[in-house]
Amino acid sequence: MYTDIVMEHFARPRNVGLVPDADGYARLESDVHHDVIEVSIRVEDGRLAEVRHRTYGCAAAIAASSMTTELARGLTLDEATRLEEGEVVRALGGLPEGKVRCSVLAPAALRAAIAVHRRQGARADTPPGL
Repeated sequence: MYTDIVMEHFARPRNVGLVPDADGYARLESDVHHDVIEVSIRVEDGRLAEVRHRTYGCAAAIAASSMTTELARGLTLDEATRLEEGEVVRALGGLPEGKVRCSVLAPAALRAAIAVHRRQGARADTPPGL
């Protein structure tokens, strides 16, 4: 069973889409469950001013992506890179044991988007049309 928080973030995920002219972008795919997540960020004064996602996967993956964006917004880049999967799971009120693996992709994608920003600076490679 999923918690009410998981179901809320699954039914009404926050921060869906991609940031236009993003400062960092990453796309990751799980080789276990085949979930796909894209994360894009906008950085202002060393903090995540905007964090968005597009997630294709199960309820746990979508809820974890939504919660990750909520937890990360406003953090410094260093704070955001330390955001752990366990923090996301706790913020969601827990996940069934078999679904915890679905929550790891969102924080990993966030870290990857931050790494892209740090390597390339502002206006990192985003998908065409953004």
